[in-house]
Amino acid sequence: MAQLWGGRFTKETDKLVYNFNASISFDQKFYKQDIRGSKAHVAMLAKQGILTEEEKDQITEGLDGILKDVEEGKLEITSEYEDIHSFVESNLIDRIGDAGKKLHTGRSRNDQVALDMKLYVRDEIDGTDKELKDLLLALQKIMEENVHTYMPGFTHLQKAQPVTLAHHVGAYFEMFRRDRDRLFDIRKRMNTCPLGAVAGTTYPLDRAYTAELLGFDAPTRNSMDSVSDRDYVIELLSAFSTIMMHLSRFSEEIILWNSNEYRFVEIDDAYSTGSSIMPQKKNPDIAELVRGKTGRVYGALTSILTTMKGIPLAYNKDMQEDKELTFDAIDTVKGCIALFTGMVSTMQFNKANMEASAKRGFTNATDAADYLVNHGVPFRDAHGIVGRLVLLCLDKGISLDELPLSEYKEISPVFEEDIYEAISMKTCVEKRVTLGAPGPDVMEQVIAQNKEYLEKN
Repeated sequence: MAQLWGGRFTKETDKLVYNFNASISFDQKFYKQDIRGSKAHVAMLAKQGILTEEEKDQITEGLDGILKDVEEGKLEITSEYEDIHSFVESNLIDRIGDAGKKLHTGRSRNDQVALDMKLYVRDEIDGTDKELKDLLLALQKIMEENVHTYMPGFTHLQKAQPVTLAHHVGAYFEMFRRDRDRLFDIRKRMNTCPLGAVAGTTYPLDRAYTAELLGFDAPTRNSMDSVSDRDYVIELLSAFSTIMMHLSRFSEEIILWNSNEYRFVEIDDAYSTGSSIMPQKKNPDIAELVRGKTGRVYGALTSILTTMKGIPLAYNKDMQEDKELTFDAIDTVKGCIALFTGMVSTMQFNKANMEASAKRGFTNATDAADYLVNHGVPFRDAHGIVGRLVLLCLDKGISLDELPLSEYKEISPVFEEDIYEAISMKTCVEKRVTLGAPGPDVMEQVIAQNKEYLEKN
């Protein structure tokens, strides 16, 4: 059992306790971040005259060698070590001798844990942002191609008014755009360097220089908060939960749209599976798995909130629980976004079925009422007249577009031949011209703004 402490202890830790305490099985993910942090720390120590230039070069070369050997598979990270920090430092000492023992000057493992987690989370925020941008690009393409693809808009899962596929997908574009904004805010807020022990240090460290080397905006302003802060993990998992909620909502709609009752979409074979006994089935597995994995990410958020709620200052071993679930949530979210992007990018839309559904669902009923209002009928009376028309159409199994003019006139003589133009899907959509509506002119404006946003960000 390789450990970096021992002078205070007269016997070795019990093996079971050691294994329970150890974090190497999961914090080995930090090997790049740990080595990067150590290189910055040693560069600062040399700048401050705490190490010689020769010692700095020795340590840096040794750290680079460890990184290279790990990545090439020549050096294995094993359970012999308690954590990634002891792995790096022990191997460094084995390679370069006493100079390696000076690496830890002016810092604690608590600093390293906090630094490695911040560096790792920051890297993963950038990776997740890239996945979200790819998804937004896929949604933007769907919007560009479907400004005139008519479909029902829903409330209460009931067909309400006609919209376009571009408009419907645009709602999700806004959601995922906000998700990117949230990640940006988290990254900005967390971007301070925590290196500097729990009560500071007597060494003349230049913490601002270390922060600069590691791409942080500044050093943290309180050493106790530096090692005990996991707000950024909570914020990240909260943002991830929101991303998964958005993905799950969209997945739910795709699952419905893929059903025989809707037949709005055809999911590509690469993102579907069949049944072992029912040859006719094509199951939306990716959408269902994304929907299902949402609870997994919610669980990670609940777990870290529960872990942190009763911890006094400063660092406590409980905080080791911030890692495994966060790692799993990161992998889950990035994987779900990537697969979802692939699914929607290859999905085919049945435009004729969408428009027919909008007509059969009487989504143009409000426009029929507006027609009467524009001919002098009070809205409340117009509402009742169109309600009667809908009942008549339901009895006949037809849409408002298919009802003969003579039967319109039997209910209200105000109707004329131009009612059919007034309630066409094209007219219904094109009349809606305020920003945020599905009319083609305003949709083109939104699509242009989206394009500008994607090019800038």
